[in-house]
Amino acid sequence: MNSMMRLAGLACAAAFAACASAAPAPVIKVDGGAIRGTAQNDSATFRGIPFAAPPTGDRRWRAPAPVAAWSGVRDATKSPAACVQNDQGWNRADYVSGQEDCLTLDIRTPALTGKRPVLVWIHGGSNRAGSPGDMVSSPVANEVVLVGVRYRLGIFGFLSHPKLTAEAGGSGNYGLMDQIAALRWIQRNIAKFGGDPNNVTIAGESAGSQDVSLLLAAPEARTLFHKAIMESGSPQFGLPTRSLRDAERIGQQADDLLGAAGDLDKLRAASVPALLAVDKQLHDETLEADDYMWLRTTIDGRVLPAEPRQLLAEGPARPVIVGTNRFELDLPGGRVHRDAFVAKAFGPREADARRFYGFDGLPVSDPRLGSADQQLATDVTFRCPAVNMATLLAGKGASVFQYEFDASRDGRMTTHSAEIAYAFGDQTFGGGLSLRPYWVNFARTGNPNGPGLPQWPQFAVAAPAHVLFTNSGVTPSGSLRPEICSLIDRL
Repeated sequence: MNSMMRLAGLACAAAFAACASAAPAPVIKVDGGAIRGTAQNDSATFRGIPFAAPPTGDRRWRAPAPVAAWSGVRDATKSPAACVQNDQGWNRADYVSGQEDCLTLDIRTPALTGKRPVLVWIHGGSNRAGSPGDMVSSPVANEVVLVGVRYRLGIFGFLSHPKLTAEAGGSGNYGLMDQIAALRWIQRNIAKFGGDPNNVTIAGESAGSQDVSLLLAAPEARTLFHKAIMESGSPQFGLPTRSLRDAERIGQQADDLLGAAGDLDKLRAASVPALLAVDKQLHDETLEADDYMWLRTTIDGRVLPAEPRQLLAEGPARPVIVGTNRFELDLPGGRVHRDAFVAKAFGPREADARRFYGFDGLPVSDPRLGSADQQLATDVTFRCPAVNMATLLAGKGASVFQYEFDASRDGRMTTHSAEIAYAFGDQTFGGGLSLRPYWVNFARTGNPNGPGLPQWPQFAVAAPAHVLFTNSGVTPSGSLRPEICSLIDRL
């Protein structure tokens, strides 16, 4: 509960009758039945609204089914369960609350009347952990209708298997199917929350940003949203895509570890703890680190019938924000994997890349970009794929706004996900600026610029441009790190 909610609670305690009269608990009829939320002055919050049937039992590893109807009025006031996931430390609360029955979303709206922009948040966590948490408590929800989505994770959300493919004509990417089902639910229901189904922006960070970019590519999602914000994540994270056949081999690893002998009934009957344990043992020989297991995009033949680059080229041109933090992460697998990482990432341009980073002499470090290894990891996994994504989308006529974020409260290097507090929270930089008004303007109009804000130039193939957000303010600039990003064409 945030400070605004606590203050409102104290006010109501002092004048209960007036508050009860002014802000009765709102009840709305949605797919499946009626829900009761929480009133907050003119705004309303609804938590844990089902958008699909529980993906349990025989529905495990299937496309999401229509929501099951309920009787009476469903309580939508409490924090719902996250989707099941292994404990990574940072996600302890989501791990503890995790359930397989988790296909729900949260909504906060400034008012139940009107026709406001809708911003849909798809959380990060390597597609194996996390949840929207309390994202709907963001101040952004004072200006737009904010939605947070839960989707199946890890082995539950992205496993392929030959028998699953035979059953449905493809397998894997169930987490993406969940997100598409949530967007369909939003199209059908969001007007009841004061939202405009014809003005929907999807946004995400890290794996959530990857999923947003894949929704830009997915044919089934093309009519379900209108704009996209991608924070530190691209369709492939600079990795080669995974064929369905290779994905099925990973599924066969899980089959062997569970002793299912190809029996889907046995796989679907496996316990949640058993599947979570198996998830930690799966291996992809293409990766330098298996914690990237579910970040390598599978071309499953259903949600993604072709390579993301092809699907993005075929899809409609929509306004996007795409960006990264100046420093994102260390080298996957550590120094011992550096040479293999460089060779796989740059191929025939490997020697040029090694010269750029100084790997055959004195590696080049930078106080804001990090060590040479850290620069390599951020360039290959985040920065250069973002540049390539901006170039691809601008080349087909989309309005593209690119950024790099390098602000921090203590002056240290940025970290992965650091920008979220500036876009959805109250953190400011550069004399009181924040990302939030840019994000809200973009959700409203498809252009982040607005009165009182430093100008953010649009990216163009012929004139690449981005803005740098730092503690000093907003600095427009040209092409982002072209010396190295020109050597790699992965998304």
